Amino acid sequence: MRMVDLIELKKNNGEFNKEQIQFIIDGYVNEKIPDYQVSALLMAICFNGLTAKETALLTQAMEYSGDIIDLSMIEGVKVDKHSTGGVGDKTSLVLGPIVAACGGKVAKMSGRGLGHTGGTLDKLESIPGFNIYKEKDEFIKQVNEIGLAIIGQTASLVPADKKLYALRDVTATVSCIPLIASSIMSKKLASGADTILLDVKYGKGAFMQTKEDAKVLAKTMIEIGKHCGKDTRATISNMNQPLGNAIGNSLEVIEAIHTLKGKGPKDLEELCLKAGSTMLVQAKLYENEDSAYKALKEVMYNGQGLKKLKEMVKAQGGNVSYIENIDNFEKANVMIDLTSKQTGYIKTLEAKALGVVAMKLGGGRMTKDEDIDHRVGLVLNKKIGDYVVSGEPLLKIYARDKVSDELLEELYHAYEIVDEKVDRPVLIEEILK
Repeated sequence: MRMVDLIELKKNNGEFNKEQIQFIIDGYVNEKIPDYQVSALLMAICFNGLTAKETALLTQAMEYSGDIIDLSMIEGVKVDKHSTGGVGDKTSLVLGPIVAACGGKVAKMSGRGLGHTGGTLDKLESIPGFNIYKEKDEFIKQVNEIGLAIIGQTASLVPADKKLYALRDVTATVSCIPLIASSIMSKKLASGADTILLDVKYGKGAFMQTKEDAKVLAKTMIEIGKHCGKDTRATISNMNQPLGNAIGNSLEVIEAIHTLKGKGPKDLEELCLKAGSTMLVQAKLYENEDSAYKALKEVMYNGQGLKKLKEMVKAQGGNVSYIENIDNFEKANVMIDLTSKQTGYIKTLEAKALGVVAMKLGGGRMTKDEDIDHRVGLVLNKKIGDYVVSGEPLLKIYARDKVSDELLEELYHAYEIVDEKVDRPVLIEEILK
């Protein structure tokens, strides 16, 4: 078997079999196939796509390219959730605790943020002492005892994806749905959960720009899950504006704490309750989503969800006093209001632009090795559909030093304000299974 023949096959829109896909993945991981040939193949896939069968076979070959996490020692159904990323997406910090408080077993491996989207691990590390690294036995013991653990992915998990993603990033082949689906699902399948809930976001702050593309991606990943015998479902959610109000690591942890007290932004609360309802039904803990929703809302408002967050923080070495008293979080050096220049209704709020500004303030990273400042970011006062008066604050900026005029202009350009009343956007479009 020769790689050049396989490139030719896909260039002519041929279909790979299992042995051919395994040859490609094994050869690339073992450095027997060079980058330039895999680059050519990735471009051919972008132009001609993969069949559902090819995508499932590619996912499985990637999944088994490294360690497989065995969670069979955890009692009950292990549930997992994955978001395709967005601005202000601190869902796991709320969803994990409330699902665990209702009896779910959440054994989650998360990643860091890159570019304008934040990472769950970076947010958790804004809690002093929080340890994202756990040995497998400790990880399993923690989930058995408190129902919840969120840790970093091991270096030996799906090495094929790490190599392929780095190559896709520099060859303009990231935005190919079969490649996105196999990348996400190979990591989820290797992580060992019994059920998977995908939050597939679309819009200006998300990777998928349209609802139609988000649905195609979601259906592709659901098919992969079915092929691999996993109960896989997906929510399609709107990311044309940030989720919640806070953008930035410790600011998002604080907002998650407020939400676990029943005092958070309504869009974040609703997304967590609906996603959690699906997860509890997947875990067979509740017969239907209505009863699961009521149970989740109860633990969100009676403090049991917040208690689970504290238990996880304590179990992973974090300073629980920061959860008990948010004033303990270190404050940014500079805090200023961005005030509106006009009166009217907010029609557009560019999530990506706000995420980029938060990154430039020091709250995100352009490269994986870059340090971040957990204190900085933005907190929104107004969102789409809200009425604002000239001179009223649109948002508050949290910065480590003086904010440049250029950054202020970027923030103003993120808003479009009109005279006519604007409807608030629907957050969750539908749930697919």
